[in-house]
Amino acid sequence: MIAVVFFSIIALSIGVALAARRGVTTRGPLGTLIAGRSLPGWLIFFLAVGEIYSVGTMLGFPGGIYAKGASYGVWFIGYILLGYVFGYFLAPLVWRAGKVYNAVTVPDVMYGHYKNRLLEKLAAFTFVLALIPWAVFQFVGLQTVLSGLGLPLSRLGIIVGSAVIAFLYVAISGMRSTAFVAIVKDLFMFLGITLAGIVAVIAAKGIPGIFEEVATRPDMTTVTGGALIFAMSTIFVQSIQFYLTFPAQFLFAAKSESSIKKSVIWMPLYMLMYPLLVFAAYYGISHAPNLSNPDDVFLAVTRDLAPEWIVGLVAAGAGLSALIVLAGNSLMFGGVLTRNLVPTLSKSKSSHSVKLVMGLFLVFTATLSTFTSSIMLTFLNLALALTAQLVPAWFGVMFFRRFKAPALSAGIVVGCTLVTFFYFTKLVPGNLNTGLISLAANLSVVILLSLIFKGGTSQHMPVAMRAKDILGKAAESKKPVHEGSDEVPVAPAGVTVSGAGRAINEEG
Repeated sequence: MIAVVFFSIIALSIGVALAARRGVTTRGPLGTLIAGRSLPGWLIFFLAVGEIYSVGTMLGFPGGIYAKGASYGVWFIGYILLGYVFGYFLAPLVWRAGKVYNAVTVPDVMYGHYKNRLLEKLAAFTFVLALIPWAVFQFVGLQTVLSGLGLPLSRLGIIVGSAVIAFLYVAISGMRSTAFVAIVKDLFMFLGITLAGIVAVIAAKGIPGIFEEVATRPDMTTVTGGALIFAMSTIFVQSIQFYLTFPAQFLFAAKSESSIKKSVIWMPLYMLMYPLLVFAAYYGISHAPNLSNPDDVFLAVTRDLAPEWIVGLVAAGAGLSALIVLAGNSLMFGGVLTRNLVPTLSKSKSSHSVKLVMGLFLVFTATLSTFTSSIMLTFLNLALALTAQLVPAWFGVMFFRRFKAPALSAGIVVGCTLVTFFYFTKLVPGNLNTGLISLAANLSVVILLSLIFKGGTSQHMPVAMRAKDILGKAAESKKPVHEGSDEVPVAPAGVTVSGAGRAINEEG
């Protein structure tokens, strides 16, 4: 029964992806990567939360609590909640930057604003480096999910099957099909978590029973000392970049800035499922104390307490949460590689080269996942520490014109070098999140060199100061995108189009 429910839901998701092709209006790379900038706010909502609430929500979050106690729960919940606050103000500016520079990727924005090839390449390289552990994170979660189904599946078979399904999502109609599958994923993820959490509470005879045994273990229920410092520093560094990195390409696909704001307002509702995950994690600490892999705790509790159809539903929700992020990751990787690192690949109006790159990315990260066995949240921290190094460049685009391209390039190099050093040496100075330490060094270099360098200042005003310029004439830029064309709307009069726009014009 577990397998029947699981594979039925996966089959449903593929059917939804196929059905999503019916509304496609833009073909070619732009249609694949950002759905022709045509997605309504409600689809952006599901697409963005699909990236935010990955398999780490269902498996990594309870696994972190099971292994390390409350400190992991505090920073995981805290950075998402604070990220929504920052996101309400920053996410519309991300969309605005994408509009004015006709951007498809984050590095497109960097080149469009600063006109600096080195900064574009460094931003692209940083993005690619961060996408790799983020994708491995999802594959590790999928192995945990499918291994728990009790089926005679080999690890290799699980990985290959997962990569094929993720590729199908993006190969069918790119970001559009991924967005519709995200709706299916959210439905079953939320339903699975709700049922599993309720079952755990019933088995413990109420919420007090969940915490009765662990109440005698302060290390599992309180956050003090070094753990508190790490949690607070992690909340800050991961929330400030919340919408500036992985979700940015999804924001570029939106129709308008107002649709972004409306979608961000409703996203915190998803946090209602976290108490249920906490209940399952602490129930596991009390009743399944000897798990070899902490990430197994949520599924282990569900298998022990729930009927098989609920287990299958929970597994499907977890599996889809990983698959949808893998699909999104491959879209991001395909865009960055073909537009910013190897731009000759974006000359063709066909999306075949983009899809080939996406497939190779899935194969590569799937292979890497066979050599990993760490707690999943380790990969999450590494990915977000790397992407945090793009924050100063984003702030230059949004707010600070005096930040200069050579200084930002040097800052990215310093920041990523420190992130890599801390990751491999396992050093955690002062119990601070090493991503924050690296970002502080990065920002210091940017400020110092911006004062020293005479050239490299952007010719464009920060987008936060250009609302009237960009949005006031939005109607002038609205013209239909024709079937079979990669053409995008022309920017409003007085607005400079560069970066991605340059590449698009060359194509046409």
